[in-house]
Amino acid sequence: MTSLTNSRGSAVVEFALVLPLVLIALGAAVELTIVARTQMELVNAAREGARTAATVVDPAEAAAATRRALGSVGSTARVSVTRPHVVGEEAVVTIMVPHRIAGAIFGGFEVPLRARSVMRVEL
Repeated sequence: MTSLTNSRGSAVVEFALVLPLVLIALGAAVELTIVARTQMELVNAAREGARTAATVVDPAEAAAATRRALGSVGSTARVSVTRPHVVGEEAVVTIMVPHRIAGAIFGGFEVPLRARSVMRVEL
């Protein structure tokens, strides 16, 4: 009977030792998913801004379209629009957003997320 009690006690100790590692791995997976989602939003917003820059003469309209596509992240984003006035040249939209990782646990650290999109000027 004592060997059964000892194996139960060792299982509880092993679980207590492994549980923090499992929780850290789960937290890392959640953070990675959030960063990947934010990066996809940046790429889509840069593409939207480049599409606007290619068809509208004013670069400020392209920057505004980019910020609208970013939604709530748009207020912290740095948006750069380069649009030449020559048809066929490249209009370039670059976005940089500081993203805080593990902010709720350790105060976090910032990672810059960037996206860039290029389209040919049509008008």
